[in-house]
Amino acid sequence: MKQNPHLQASKTAVLLLNLGTPSAPTPKAVRAYLKEFLSDPRVVEIPRIIWWCILNGIILPIRSSASAKKYASIWMPQLGSPLMHYSRLQAKELGERFTNEGHTVLVDLAMRYGQPSTQKALEDLKEQGMERLLLLPLYPQYSATTTASSFDEVFRVLGTWRDQPELRLIKHYHDNPAYIAALRDQVLSSWDKDGYPDFASGDRFVMSFHGLPKRNLMKGDPYHCECLKTGRLLGESLGLEPGQYLVTFQSRFGKAEWLKPYTAPTIEKLAKEACQRIDIFCPGFPADCLETLEEIAMEAREIFLEHGGKDYRYIPCLNSNPKWIEALRGIAYEHLLGWPLGVESAEVLAKRNERAELAERTKA
Repeated sequence: MKQNPHLQASKTAVLLLNLGTPSAPTPKAVRAYLKEFLSDPRVVEIPRIIWWCILNGIILPIRSSASAKKYASIWMPQLGSPLMHYSRLQAKELGERFTNEGHTVLVDLAMRYGQPSTQKALEDLKEQGMERLLLLPLYPQYSATTTASSFDEVFRVLGTWRDQPELRLIKHYHDNPAYIAALRDQVLSSWDKDGYPDFASGDRFVMSFHGLPKRNLMKGDPYHCECLKTGRLLGESLGLEPGQYLVTFQSRFGKAEWLKPYTAPTIEKLAKEACQRIDIFCPGFPADCLETLEEIAMEAREIFLEHGGKDYRYIPCLNSNPKWIEALRGIAYEHLLGWPLGVESAEVLAKRNERAELAERTKA
């Protein structure tokens, strides 16, 4: 018999939100993922009828197999999707931080597209007694295409519930000091291990963020500005001069103008200008994924070396860096202020149970 939810101790929950990944590096799985992703009107702002024809008639038949090969090149043995692996690890380690500090805070992960779905994650939290919910997107820089879309899906699911939880949202943390410190630690750890660039000799540090159509910026999306601020703060924290680091944008799709400068042409230009070494990092991606491991660590490397570059170094994303987990904890705590972070006392729970049982008897 299913337990009456009113007889459970109410709990606070943190739900990490990420974009998603195919369930397998196969054309069938990739096609299903791309269809869900590219059908989101927040992602592609083209009239629905026109876009439906383009998506189903051209893009999915052509891109599914090609993308599946790319996913296969970065799929982790025994672990599967890097994005899924590291996102789950971040949720697990954040939950352990709360537990180690004596708090009873539920922590889970939801993907906007694919599994674990937002609906499944919310229902699981509800079953565990969630009464208060903090949404923490794994998108440090806000965009309607990512953050807002994930919020939309949460709202859609909660819109079907009779008994909704208290709700708080974290919009962005692109300039949060702990986030910047975690980025700095990730870069310095790489340089301590592999050697520091020689900026006086023309080496460059490139920060590549996911791109968006320029029209998104013109319509008021703050993403571009937030990426530039993250880049500036990270560059300053590393003690670099403006000319020693660059902010670029990757993953351009289609013929429309996107945010500039584009990553691949910039890397090619640096190589042709006799830049011998590039260190490249993706601050907007908390977890490694197709866009970082295949597009940046592999494709961009080939471009740099083919055009005269000598030393190309990809710096992994934050992944499970302890300073990043600590930053997540701090960001969450800032927005959890005023909410109970433990289980209700036995006395409070007993009184609530008595009221619920009385209501049940009255109803009968």
